[in-house]
Amino acid sequence: MNLSNKKTIHSYKDLIVWQRSIELVTEIYKLTANFPGSELYGLTSQSRRSAVSIPTNIAEGRYRGTKKDFLQFLRIAYSSGAELETLIIIAKKLPATETLNFDRADSLLEEVMKMLNVMIRNCNPNKLKS
Repeated sequence: MNLSNKKTIHSYKDLIVWQRSIELVTEIYKLTANFPGSELYGLTSQSRRSAVSIPTNIAEGRYRGTKKDFLQFLRIAYSSGAELETLIIIAKKLPATETLNFDRADSLLEEVMKMLNVMIRNCNPNKLKS
């Protein structure tokens, strides 16, 4: 019997960070559907790829079997989040996107990045001991 309040993680699908990152992907697809057609192979494609990279790396890392591998894939997911953040900043500066609402994407990305940051710190064997 599990007496703690912590839910047992059986799959990457049980990870809240993975669930939120799936929401983020969906939001990015909705948002980029409104980007100008001239950006189809630029910001639209790159934003979607970096967003998709976040949950896919979390999933792959979770099933790699070692803490070291999981940490590496969490770092890749975090880097993809930073890439997505940069792409969103660029997109916001385009005249063709000034009427789009980026609030939900910004909020989800911030939440995912914070969770990944905590997970990376907790998994890192080289972290400083307090």
